[in-house]
Amino acid sequence: MSQHAEEFTHHLVPTPGGRIHLVEQGSGPLVLLVHGFPESWYSWRHQLPVLAAAGYRAVALDVRGYGRSSKPTATEAYRMLDLVEDNVSVVRALGEESAVVIGHDWGATIAANSALLRPEVFRAVGLLSVPYTPRGGPRPSDLFQQMGGDEEFYVSYFQQAGRAEAEIEPEVRGWLAGFYAALSADTMAAPGAPDPHFASRGGTLRERFPAGRLPAWLGERDLDFYAGEFERSGMTGALNRYRNMDRDWEDLASFDGAPLPQPSLFIGGSQDASTTWLADAIKAYPVTLPGLVSSHILDGCGHWIQQERPAEVNRLLTEWLAALPA
Repeated sequence: MSQHAEEFTHHLVPTPGGRIHLVEQGSGPLVLLVHGFPESWYSWRHQLPVLAAAGYRAVALDVRGYGRSSKPTATEAYRMLDLVEDNVSVVRALGEESAVVIGHDWGATIAANSALLRPEVFRAVGLLSVPYTPRGGPRPSDLFQQMGGDEEFYVSYFQQAGRAEAEIEPEVRGWLAGFYAALSADTMAAPGAPDPHFASRGGTLRERFPAGRLPAWLGERDLDFYAGEFERSGMTGALNRYRNMDRDWEDLASFDGAPLPQPSLFIGGSQDASTTWLADAIKAYPVTLPGLVSSHILDGCGHWIQQERPAEVNRLLTEWLAALPA
């Protein structure tokens, strides 16, 4: 684990869905860090000490369904509205009135919706890897089913209860290693190779993962930590986020096309499919993120942006935070 792990404070706070596990460091204005799939608070290990040193109360959480946080049984307990309320409950439990929220991957979408739904709590929003895309368009499951053609898009694959669990849980560590490598700039497949975001009909995602080499950002001890979290918790809570996308689309109908007016930041990687596929969303930022302070694409960086390029991400985050209104 990180050399700074001994400086972190771990605790559990109550939320409507149970309890959320937090890891915090530092004092000052609250900065809430929200991870994506398949990660944990640990994905922010490089940011926590830097934000603390810069004068912030940096708090990374385990999203509902992950790590030491509660894992409700019902699939519908993982809808976006519930995750937003978890974030609000965390801010209140920490004795704060407001926070800056920063998210990566699914955490970026959770952060964006937290700012959208509860602007009185979340005064600024930082998005890593996944651009802000306002609610709209066709039902998500219909869209994803059309994307694969002769193959199956990974989101559709994950939406089927139990299917991805059957692939991942018999050998969690190896699957995570392959998934992380598949989306890391230094270990991803060469252009033209079968895309690991898709599976052959009746096949598995793992068949397309690179094997035999970890990305530079992922040490054996880091992989052990991630694997240990999912071996203990199982994968269902994490995967249930994908299984609520149609519910979210229905729940958020009144926010169709809604912009995020708060001061915002975007950081993406040039080698990340989340950035390239959603290039039109980035181009739309003058309309969808009217409070955008800065937007950055890190050349040669993959999906795990704050772990692949911690120094650059830390600099961009601290500069943005320092420029925010008090």
